[in-house]
Amino acid sequence: MAKSKSLPLIAVEQEALPATLTAADLQWAKANGFTGQRGRLLALPGEGGGLGGHLFGLGKPDDRPALILGQAAAALEPGKYRLGGSFGDPTLAALAFRLGAYRFDRYRKPRDPAVLEPVEGADAAEVDRLVDAAYLARDLINTPANDLGPEAFEKEIRAFCKRHKLDLKVIAGDELLKQNFPMIHAVGRAAAEAPRLVEFSWGKAKDPKVTLVGKGVTFDTGGLDIKPSAGMLLMKKDMGGAANVLGLAHAIIDAGLRVRLRVLIPIVENAISGPAFRPGDILRARNGSTVEIGNTDAEGRLILGDALALADEESPDLIVDMATLTGAARSALGPDLPPLYSTDDALARELMATGAASDDPLWQMPLWAPYDAMISSKIADVNNAGASAFAGSITAALFLKRFVKQAKAWVHLDIYGWAPEARPGRPFGGTDQGIRAVYGYLKQRYS
Repeated sequence: MAKSKSLPLIAVEQEALPATLTAADLQWAKANGFTGQRGRLLALPGEGGGLGGHLFGLGKPDDRPALILGQAAAALEPGKYRLGGSFGDPTLAALAFRLGAYRFDRYRKPRDPAVLEPVEGADAAEVDRLVDAAYLARDLINTPANDLGPEAFEKEIRAFCKRHKLDLKVIAGDELLKQNFPMIHAVGRAAAEAPRLVEFSWGKAKDPKVTLVGKGVTFDTGGLDIKPSAGMLLMKKDMGGAANVLGLAHAIIDAGLRVRLRVLIPIVENAISGPAFRPGDILRARNGSTVEIGNTDAEGRLILGDALALADEESPDLIVDMATLTGAARSALGPDLPPLYSTDDALARELMATGAASDDPLWQMPLWAPYDAMISSKIADVNNAGASAFAGSITAALFLKRFVKQAKAWVHLDIYGWAPEARPGRPFGGTDQGIRAVYGYLKQRYS
């Protein structure tokens, strides 16, 4: 059987129809009012009434998302395409197209995606690893909690480790108490499936130590401070931090960066039953501090606290945690721009720069010390929620900072992990955030 022929996809700058178009195609574009408007896709007539290809508008250079070609991939019918025209960096163009072609078809009849032929000059290996990283995170976030509870999530991580030939360590159930992870245990003990902490490492012991920590709440009812029904609709995504950490780990390992990578993922379901932890409880954290429970729906910072304390014990060069942590972050910066907190301002600036270059934006927020008073407790070292409704993302970051004392640098990303509306390179649903920004920074330093 003959291979299907690819169709041209010609990227067009605003008001810059390429001179290489045939006279007929130029006339067709003008007749349809196509001038390269951002995001517009125009089918070109072919021989015998067939399809001859497409023009795709890039818009103006100063008003264009870096992943604009992802919008074309999402709109095109299944088939093979070859890229032409003025599309800029070939690696970014190929990456954008493939990110935009993503579909989550686990629960419906699969539909073939639009496929792009290799783009001349593109780093195909880099595109593959970043696409695989993003797809891994998206698939996990999109999977509902009935198919991705704590046990199933552990199995997914086991499969990840098997692919990369890594050993996985798991501490589960009451063993968490024996090994001093009391907050992970408290948050997850009411669920039908036991809470757990999973850990794996990769790389040479002599290389700089980079530790990733991801929030793995497979579903969040809010606990006894139960969420309203509308507040639970997206709570399958509350393990989005862990999903993105796995995607980032894949990119680091696949690229062979010169780091000693350690990954820590606390996995729980915040459920309601007799053993559920309660408002007003006092928990003793791994680092010995005491935490008053002001709200059981502020559970993510509790499980991260124990994991961060473990990460900090070996004084790594860098700790990066990712978590779908606060609604306040979305109120401040919206769903597309995750807040970044760091103990190193220069590092934060570099992360924002690498993120901006690959349309993975981050925005630094302050670890504003005076706000630490908002999470004070009269009977414990700290309150997990505090009484004030102000500055919720900042106070959550300040809570986490208490568990990092010895690491040379720490970064906290309060991600959303969800695209409420499709945009270039990011279809609706579970999404990757922070992967390319952090990977880009690490690649610059440790290639």
